[in-house]
Formats: sequence, C-alpha cells, structure tokens
Amino acid sequence: MVTAAGAATRDAEQHPEARGLSPFVFALFFVFGGITSLNDVLIPKLKALFSLSYGQAMLVQSAFFIGYLLVSLPAALLVGRLGYMRAAAVGLLAMAAGCLLFLPAAASAAFPAFLGALFVVAAGITVVQVVANPLISILGPPATAHSRLTFAQGFNSLGTTLFPFVGATLILGSIATVDPATLAGAALDRFRAAEARVVSNAYLGLAAALMVLAAAVWLQRRRLTHDRTPVADPLAALDLLRRPRFAFGAACIFLYVGAEVTIGSLLVSYLSQPGTLALSGEAAGRHLLFYWGGAMVGRFLGAGLLRAVSPGKLLAADAGLAILLILLSANSAGAVSGWTLLAVGLCNSIMFPTIFSLACERLGARTAEGSGLLCVAIVGGAVVPPLTGLLADRTGLAAALAVPALCYAGIAAFGWYARRPAPARDLAETVA
Repeated sequence: MVTAAGAATRDAEQHPEARGLSPFVFALFFVFGGITSLNDVLIPKLKALFSLSYGQAMLVQSAFFIGYLLVSLPAALLVGRLGYMRAAAVGLLAMAAGCLLFLPAAASAAFPAFLGALFVVAAGITVVQVVANPLISILGPPATAHSRLTFAQGFNSLGTTLFPFVGATLILGSIATVDPATLAGAALDRFRAAEARVVSNAYLGLAAALMVLAAAVWLQRRRLTHDRTPVADPLAALDLLRRPRFAFGAACIFLYVGAEVTIGSLLVSYLSQPGTLALSGEAAGRHLLFYWGGAMVGRFLGAGLLRAVSPGKLLAADAGLAILLILLSANSAGAVSGWTLLAVGLCNSIMFPTIFSLACERLGARTAEGSGLLCVAIVGGAVVPPLTGLLADRTGLAAALAVPALCYAGIAAFGWYARRPAPARDLAETVA
C-alpha cells in the first residue's frame, strides 16, 4: 500500500487534464453549501405555515442531515464505480429531483412531504460532497492541495452567505403579512396552499439551475481517465475509531455541525423576538448574511493565524469565545443579544477544517478512510437541532442555547487535548 501523499502524487500525474476542471469543482462547493444553508430560511417559513413547535420545525434539519449517515458510504461505492464527474452529475440530478419534489409537497400542503423532498436533496448533496473533496487533490500538485481546499471552501462559504440572503426575500417576504394562527378552515387551507407554492417556486428555480450544471459536468465525464476505483469494504474504516484522537475528533465533527446548524436554524426566530432585534421574518433572514459571512471572513483570517499558532490551542480558544458569546447573548437583550449570537459565525470559521485535520493527523495511508468516516459524523446536524428545539419549547430560545454551548465545550476540550502532535504510534499502517 502506498502513502496518502504518494497516492495524491500518482493521481495528479495520471490526471494532468484535471486542472481544467477547477471551475466545475468550485461550482460544486458553492452549490451544496448554498442549498444546505437555505434550510435556515425554510425552517421559519414551515414553522409559521404549519404552526409547528420548535422541536417539530427542527425536523427539517433532521430529514436533511440524516442523509450523511445513510448515503455517505453508498456514495463512496458510487464514486468508485462511476468515477468523479459521472458521480457528480448523478448527485446534481438527485438534488434537482429533490427540488422538484417540492411541487407535489406544495400541492399536498403536508409537512412530511417537504421533509421527504429535503432528504432527497440531501442525498444528492452527500454524493456531490463525497466527489468534491478528493477531486480537489488532483487539480494540481499535491504540495498546493491545502491552498486549493481552502480556496474551494471559500466558494462554499460564499454559497452559505448568499443563498439565505436571496432566499429570505423569495421565501419569507409574504409570511409577515398574515398570521396563520388567525385563520381556520378553508381560509387556512388556501393560505397554506399559496405559501407552499412560494416555497416550491423557489426550489423549482434551483432544480432548473442544477440540471444545467449537471449537464455541464456530464459533458466533462471523459476528461478524467482511470478515475474509477471500486471500494472493496467501505466499513473497514470503522476500526479507526479505536484511536482515541480520531474518535474524539469524529465526535467533535458531530458536535460542531450540530451547533453550527442549530444556531443558524434558530437565528430568524431569535432575531424576530421583541427582546432582541424585533425584526420581521424577511429582515431577520437577511441578517443570516452576517452569520455565514462571518464564517467566510474568519476562514481567511484563520488561515493566517494557523501558521503562527498551535491549531489545537487556537481551536480551544475559538470554541471558548463561542461559548462566551452565547452566554452573553442568552443573558442580555436588544442589539447586544442579537449581534453577539450572529458573531458566533466568525468563531465557526476555522473549526471544521481544524478538527478535521487534527483528527486525521498521522493516519498515513488511511487518511482517505478517515475522511470518509468523518463525513458520516456530519449527521450531528440531524440530532442536535431537534434536541435544542425541544428544549426551546419548554424553556424558551435563550435557555435552549445551552445545547450548542455544550457542543462548543466539547470542541474546546478536543482542541486542548490535540494541542500537541499526534503520537508516533499513529504512523502505523502508513505503508504495508
């Protein structure tokens, strides 16, 4: 078995033509990041439309992120059988199919139908993400792979910043004019049908764009040669969980995605409260720009800091700052309460890539296996939000922020634990 670096060098040498695929790969990062963050706008819309509790509304994220648990390993098998570009086209078409399912969901005006459509969208996104991460490594020399990944993540952050801003205008604008709680019978049915069409029309536009992108990617399917590597046993990576550092890191990916998604999902409702910024739903949705935009800006700032500061120590400090901001937000009012919670987005910036790299440190030839397993841990986005929503129904939004705060506490502990390089014993299995 060759080392991971050797495999990357081999792939780069085998696929010199891959360098012309950069625009397509960056487009994939932009699209799956943007559509994922659009859930933050969809949640308050469906909550108002169907008179849901916070716990019920957060099932939007559960239906979405459960896809990472159920589809990540099958997606790896698909990529191994079809190759990168063909699998990417299949993933994009699955996303488009999920968006089209919003049409019958709107016609039925039933909340479970929307959840089913979201799961199909998420399944497609999982396939695309499984393709995009390793494809970055063969777009150029292995020595610059890290900078390419950072640049690609910038496109991902651009998507998460722009999509909610536009979505707030398209999806949330009309909900503020009518209170569904004041309607009943036929009037309520007509209102739900009309508002459901607003959602379906937005996703219909996304479906059209995704099909165009899928066609463009499909036309590039022959650009790569020898890019099909059937996976013999996708469950073999599970024994990596015996390594404490990797297992702790995987748990923190679970916690991080759960905390980030939870706060983003609650922000519109939180900022609309009279005790915070008292914004309309549409205006609160536009403020998501600051949460996700903060993560984008912080990613570039953090890239410089990581060259001078221990990644583990910086991660611990960053998570500690997130906890302080949450505590300040939950125990204050007005602008301070709203803007301190938005500022948590800046803290989120370096967490995912830093946890990811610290967990995979010195895995050697098994780095790719570890990477796939860490992607499964993204299912935290399906678990933490509904737990927070259930607590919010009992105690209110401010008190429920204790759940993401506890997630960040776990991340801070991992940062301190991993402040030193991984022990030499983790070099085992680098070659075989």
